[in-house]
Amino acid sequence: MPGKPERPDQHATLGIALRVLAVFTLSLMMATVKIGHEYGIDNMEMIFWRFAFALPVTAIWIGLGGGFARIRTRRPMAHVWRAAVGLSSMYFVYWSVSLLPLAEATTLGFAAPFFATSLSALFLAERVGIYRWSAIAVGFVGVLIVTQPFSGHLPLMGVAVGLAAALGVGCVSVTIRSISRTETSEAIVLWFAVIAIVPLGMMQPFVMQSHDSWGWILLLLVGLFGGLGQIFITASLRLAPISVVMPFDYSQLLWAVMLGWLIWGDIPPAATWIGAAIITATGIYTLYREQKRMRMESRAAAA
Repeated sequence: MPGKPERPDQHATLGIALRVLAVFTLSLMMATVKIGHEYGIDNMEMIFWRFAFALPVTAIWIGLGGGFARIRTRRPMAHVWRAAVGLSSMYFVYWSVSLLPLAEATTLGFAAPFFATSLSALFLAERVGIYRWSAIAVGFVGVLIVTQPFSGHLPLMGVAVGLAAALGVGCVSVTIRSISRTETSEAIVLWFAVIAIVPLGMMQPFVMQSHDSWGWILLLLVGLFGGLGQIFITASLRLAPISVVMPFDYSQLLWAVMLGWLIWGDIPPAATWIGAAIITATGIYTLYREQKRMRMESRAAAA
């Protein structure tokens, strides 16, 4: 007898599970990056090996999935721009975890949707209503609670780099939103890695160091966790709508707190939890309003 067809909710459940797994994997990557910094590995070298080790994994996944026909592109320069923005963003993200506790660096990263929404209004001419602008304002109040800029709770350089990282991730989101109108997710992922590794490789003679076995293990893990995390994110979006899976990105704070406590003995203060709750709530609300706007535009276009 033929098996029962899978229900949409089964796909959604698997999509959520893959998203949580992606977030956990990327949290492991960030913890490994922080350890790598403490071990004396240069930031640009870690980013290079993140791509060098992840690229074969990504290529195999695409080859076994939809095939390489899905990576054909009609907008090569758009991928070059995405790679430039993505590399800049990744540099600040990696740098931020060297300056801040893992939980605080993760929490500041949650400000990325606020930057993305603001940039979408400026560069993509998307309409942002009073509700989303209000949510963004409240979200940045949460950022102020976490950072406590005048208390000395966190180093100002770390806060500045963490916010620059969030801005960079927001820029990446806007860029991907524009490119995805014509390009597949596989093309966006693979061309980013292929293009980015070229300038990174050219920099290596100036930053590469000799490593013992432990150093190479750290670099391998950065690439492995980064590649797997990207694959899990893409797979989750194939199974469930972004409005269903994206709120689970905020579970990264729980993993960051757990890893920060297990590895470094860090316990976030109450201000971090309060600010994170505000940022998370406003981030999810911003996503909800975004999805509602997109549904209304789709209905209007179909009418």
